[in-house]
Amino acid sequence: MKLGFDLELLIQDAVTVAFAFALAFPIGWERGRGRHSVGFRTLPIVAIAACGFGLVVETSSPSNAEAQARVLQGVVTGIGFIGGGAIVKQRGNVKGLVTAASIWNAGAIGVAVGLNRLNIAIVLSAVNVLTLWALAFFNIRSDEDESDE
Repeated sequence: MKLGFDLELLIQDAVTVAFAFALAFPIGWERGRGRHSVGFRTLPIVAIAACGFGLVVETSSPSNAEAQARVLQGVVTGIGFIGGGAIVKQRGNVKGLVTAASIWNAGAIGVAVGLNRLNIAIVLSAVNVLTLWALAFFNIRSDEDESDE
């Protein structure tokens, strides 16, 4: 197996990963404001990791839908596991669901960027951030969201 190095491809991939980071950063910022939060660093890292998986499958198997589906299945499962760690049940109350959903969305953003579906990634990021901000602005919060703030 010959290992090659392509500076142009490296720069292109770095820009792609940076774009995934930039789209997840505002969500992480919003989720990272509380004392019980996981978001500030976690969400951008989830997005760039998912982007990396998307880039790998897009460059190695661009026309193989089955390979792409297997990679997506693994990414969705793995990110679901990470999000599950953000959910806590205390005295009958479930907390952390909003953060867990945002983690899952950050993964979707990263995969979308990695698979060159930038419009989807932008929409996912914007809707997630606007939902979090709008609900906070209107003070619409559920009991589970209080631990995230």
